[in-house]
Amino acid sequence: MNIENLLRTFFIGVAACALAAPASAQQKKADPPVQQKKSDAPAQQKKTAAPADAQKKTASPTDQAVLLGQFGEWGAYRATPGGKKICFALSKPTSVASDPAGRNRDPAYAFVSTRPSEKVKNEVSVILGYQQKPGRDASAAVGSATYAMSTQNDNAWVKNAAEESQMVETMRKGSDFVVKSESAKGTKTTDTYSLKGIAQALDKVAEECR
Repeated sequence: MNIENLLRTFFIGVAACALAAPASAQQKKADPPVQQKKSDAPAQQKKTAAPADAQKKTASPTDQAVLLGQFGEWGAYRATPGGKKICFALSKPTSVASDPAGRNRDPAYAFVSTRPSEKVKNEVSVILGYQQKPGRDASAAVGSATYAMSTQNDNAWVKNAAEESQMVETMRKGSDFVVKSESAKGTKTTDTYSLKGIAQALDKVAEECR
């Protein structure tokens, strides 16, 4: 598994921990994610939980997540997966719309991450909660600015890396971050993230991961 996929796997566990726990419980383990999920199945079909031992293995990286501060809708975090320090701002959607409605879905999260050991700063990525339609880009909009996002499995990231710094500056000044995507089974989803607090969260991330 390359570092990019490792970090995405790590973020899934961190997100569940960070947003389910109160701010005071900075190092609490996340509820382990369900393995071999069928995220886009009809709502009436219940998912089968993975065995307890498999769940424990999946959740273990979340021990390294530390909340640096909560700023509006965005939290700033530090972690050291594999001994490499990373920092990130994280949020979840404040509103969700899907067509058709009623499809089961895993939680969605947005990240802006910095990895000093890789010289990566303010990388924008999203966990969409559905397996995405192969070859279909997602999109992210902040005000009138729209950015294409490449997708793989249930992840998305900015397609044109040259646009990323401009995108982050736009997010700092914007009010909403709107992500549109289409799942492998044709569910069209619009996730809206409030950008309240993102500037302060990113400042904290920059301070912690110089």
